[in-house]
Amino acid sequence: MFLFSVRNVFLFVFLPLLSRAQTNPIAPTTTQYNVAAQPDSTGDAITEETTPSTNVGAGQSVIFAPSVRRRAIQAVEIKNRLKIDGRLDEADWKQSKLARRFIQVDPQQGRPATFGTDVRIVYNRHFLYIAAINHDSLGRKALRVPNFKRDFSSRAHDLFGVSIDGFNDQRNAMTFVTNPHSTQRDLLSFDDVLYDEDWDGFWKVRTTRTDSGWVAEMQIPWQTLRYAHSTDSTQSWGINFFRNRRYSNELSAWSPFPRAFTSSRMTYAGLLTGLKPPPPSPNIRIQPYVLVSDDRYNGTEVGYGQSANVKLGGDAKWAINPNTVLDLTLNTDFAQADVDRQVNNLTRFSVLFPERRAFFLENASLFGAGLPGNKNTGEGGSMVIKPFFSRTIGLATLADGTSGPVPIDAGARLVYRSLNRNYGGMVIRQRGVPGSPTTDFVVGRYVENIGQRNRIGTLFTLKNVHATDSTGSWQNGTLALDGFFRLNEKWTYSAMIVGSLSSGGSDKGLSAYSQVLYRTNQVVGWWTQSLVTRTFNPEMGFVSRSDVIATTPGLYLVNRSKWLPKWVRNFEPGAFFEIYHKASTGYLQETQANFNPIWLTFQNGGSIGIFANSTFQRLDDGDYRPLGLGIASGKYRYVRYTTMFSTDPSKKVSFQFNGETGAYYDGHLNYGRATLLVAPIPHAAFTFSAEANDFKKVGGYTGTISLYSVESRLAVNPRLQLISFFQRNTFTDKNAWNIRLAWEFQPLSFLYIVYNSGTYAGSIRTIDRQREQHVIGKLSYLKQF
Repeated sequence: MFLFSVRNVFLFVFLPLLSRAQTNPIAPTTTQYNVAAQPDSTGDAITEETTPSTNVGAGQSVIFAPSVRRRAIQAVEIKNRLKIDGRLDEADWKQSKLARRFIQVDPQQGRPATFGTDVRIVYNRHFLYIAAINHDSLGRKALRVPNFKRDFSSRAHDLFGVSIDGFNDQRNAMTFVTNPHSTQRDLLSFDDVLYDEDWDGFWKVRTTRTDSGWVAEMQIPWQTLRYAHSTDSTQSWGINFFRNRRYSNELSAWSPFPRAFTSSRMTYAGLLTGLKPPPPSPNIRIQPYVLVSDDRYNGTEVGYGQSANVKLGGDAKWAINPNTVLDLTLNTDFAQADVDRQVNNLTRFSVLFPERRAFFLENASLFGAGLPGNKNTGEGGSMVIKPFFSRTIGLATLADGTSGPVPIDAGARLVYRSLNRNYGGMVIRQRGVPGSPTTDFVVGRYVENIGQRNRIGTLFTLKNVHATDSTGSWQNGTLALDGFFRLNEKWTYSAMIVGSLSSGGSDKGLSAYSQVLYRTNQVVGWWTQSLVTRTFNPEMGFVSRSDVIATTPGLYLVNRSKWLPKWVRNFEPGAFFEIYHKASTGYLQETQANFNPIWLTFQNGGSIGIFANSTFQRLDDGDYRPLGLGIASGKYRYVRYTTMFSTDPSKKVSFQFNGETGAYYDGHLNYGRATLLVAPIPHAAFTFSAEANDFKKVGGYTGTISLYSVESRLAVNPRLQLISFFQRNTFTDKNAWNIRLAWEFQPLSFLYIVYNSGTYAGSIRTIDRQREQHVIGKLSYLKQF
């Protein structure tokens, strides 16, 4: 038997850190300076004197150290309230200082940007205003905006963005981004590692497009920003500006950073000086809603009937001070959230569906301790370990055996962030329904920042299920200890250990992970160890696989040698490995050796890659069988080959393809997935996808299982859109429709009209098809006090 004690797990998780700490960190590269990288012919005041960058000759390879002398831009106070229209014709803008001379991050790290970007900042007692003039000699012809989706893909759009560090601790960042059609993208980040990408801030932006480029004008309320309380009348914040000119696929920044990092690496940010933010005041935001719905069911399993309902509820946010935010929710509803996409899972790993519900998205990174898994790059392999996962709240298995949404009566979340520590807590009451008793969910998180690079933290969860007439109450909880250590700009180490326990001492189990990551412009490498014991059961969390010891090392190169064709930006060969032992027995259960001899990233953003995957599988009685296929127990060795290809995602027509072929257990499997995106104008975008698994004598089955989907996005502008989605799964014989009209009539105030429909054969393939149909109207209104 393979047994583990607390001592074993402690050494397993933390010994790599202790060993690494005894070695000398790699010395940082000296930063060079380019003076007056671009001439100033406007006569406007420019507040920075030097442009930090790497030496032009060596700039492609070095991870240069942050500049000792940070670039600075002074904000100018104004008395008037500006009209946000993207025109910059008010006299107040002419009083502002000018920040320019952007430096390339990619492709020519350290060189001046090909086209200039001019940034101005002013503020009054209500708002911080940021304006950017993005010069381009091709004007409108060069602009790439495939769609108006909020939180759009940064790989496909022209964009201008700003990252703001209101605490000036070089760790926190609030990022606001727009494209030439004033579509918004925003996120919160910490240490350039943890991200709240689905956070939607309260701010406004408008843009104009001209024959010489495009202009963005942002208005950010002080209440949206988070900053340290200070007795000084004037503050300085960390800030950086960045721009992606998608036509040439060039990323540039005002305060440059290595291309291996992102704009959220605030150690490379400049300074915003001269700020006089208003003193803390009651900062309360309420967002009530009213919802009406018509629900219809037709089928022997789902029942027959129709009902109409009216529902009232809402959310409230109170920024008690710049460090502390309290969120409240009452009778919460997520009818407007994107529906989950169907998947046909051919692996031993549980599918992790992303959180899409607004209340759980803000500050999700604070509670998101764990191993996220990254199958695309190999970092961590397919293993996911999360002691807390918010999708366990408000979704449950009902009396009829199906999974579905369960009403949330009320909830509260308190979050505190500061230079030294971050902590928060969440309490949710889930309503009891047939098959799912009333349940309380509690999660607490504490993180202590150590120096400017490291942190340690703890997290606990408690699930309390109330008693019913037929069942007793029970509890389940977890306790986690985790750490993150940035040893230098290239090396990071993270680790976590989690224990779970249920009522009566059952489900007493452990999980842990330990990961070393090395990242430069030329090499990315990692080694991840993870453990989940057979009895580990985090009912408020998620693990992709139980009773397993996983070893997942890997490495890939980023090569930009002169011998590469001009149309190739990166040559990225690599290899990564996944080795899984069964924790309870020590038996080798699965190995995957992935060799990636060819991966080319094109200058236009497309790519092509070829993989060879040598696999070993040991199937025991009772082990999971993909799609329920009748594969016999035994040992299997086979090799599969994969090709991935994608074209320029910013074009009006783009294409993605992923194809696999080769042996599969006791038979053969051909797999293909193709996606066609058509966006003739930004106001209309269509996506067509098809996926097919063609089995030949796998577990005695020969046939094809397919998954098809069509999605359309029709938009008058980024604030008024009609989104439609249809998907058919031949494995479950299920069709699903989702149509959503969304009108943001003022920032974060919405009118939604939603139509959801699903038809399927039923669990026992009944003669009549099961049908559900829901028509929903929801109006929400945000008021800031």
